[in-house]
Amino acid sequence: MPSKRRIRWAALPVGIAAAAVLAGCTPTELHGFLPGFVEDGTPATNHTDMVAGLWVNSWIVLLAVGIITWGLMGWAAIAYRRRKGQVGLPVQLRYNMPIEIFYTIVPLILVIGFFAFTARDQAILETQTEDPDVSIVAIGKQWSWDFQYDGDTEDETVWSMGVQAQTDDQGNITSELPTLVLPVDQTVKIKLQSRDVIHSFWIIDFLYKKDMYIGKDNYWSFTPTREGEYAGKCAELCGEYHSMMLFNVKVVSDDEYEQYLGSLRAAGQTGDINDEYDRLQNLPGTGGTPEDEEGDN
Repeated sequence: MPSKRRIRWAALPVGIAAAAVLAGCTPTELHGFLPGFVEDGTPATNHTDMVAGLWVNSWIVLLAVGIITWGLMGWAAIAYRRRKGQVGLPVQLRYNMPIEIFYTIVPLILVIGFFAFTARDQAILETQTEDPDVSIVAIGKQWSWDFQYDGDTEDETVWSMGVQAQTDDQGNITSELPTLVLPVDQTVKIKLQSRDVIHSFWIIDFLYKKDMYIGKDNYWSFTPTREGEYAGKCAELCGEYHSMMLFNVKVVSDDEYEQYLGSLRAAGQTGDINDEYDRLQNLPGTGGTPEDEEGDN
């Protein structure tokens, strides 16, 4: 058998090579090719690093288990293959207690470990900020989004309303993507609501999504940590134009955020958005309101 000193000397270059490879990885590669990171490694939110860490570490453990399992399967297939001249069944073994204990205990440890780390991170993600810097209501509807930015008074509360899927003169489905504007480095708490069916609020680079139901408000608290533009979408099949239920997200400076709220206020889009909402004000293919439809009839 090789001595321990030889094993150490053999492991040294392997460790150096692994360190060199990891040092040359970009932040995207180090975070498992997940979205939400740029070249300097700045995450999109205060929770993005944690979610990516759970993902990458889980894959490392699972890959190690897979390699060991595949290796043992290959070894068994080769070591116990039928030799030339052999006939009949191979020698049958009743059981091997140490091995059976091993492949019972190890999966149990893995399951408990995955559960513990997932529960820990989920508890952090689901902890809601009691006194956020910004409170927003995001409302999903077939097939667009409404966003309300809550203020201290009715006049300071402003909103923007998304346009549902429409058809142009050629019959193509079009949609004006609504935009959610967030201030960088400010704590944000979003109340998630649905106007009709189940939707799912997903900002891809933020690495988290939450469902939206009728009669049940969900909440999501986080802090955007990098200015930029991000893509959002509904992640729950919600009807004919589900694939077009998209929205943009802009994380901007405090001054730009206040300017945006001022533009909504100047446009008269103040107060509770639910007072302004008409469930069928954008009928697909007509561009009209229910009253227009009644007049045509």
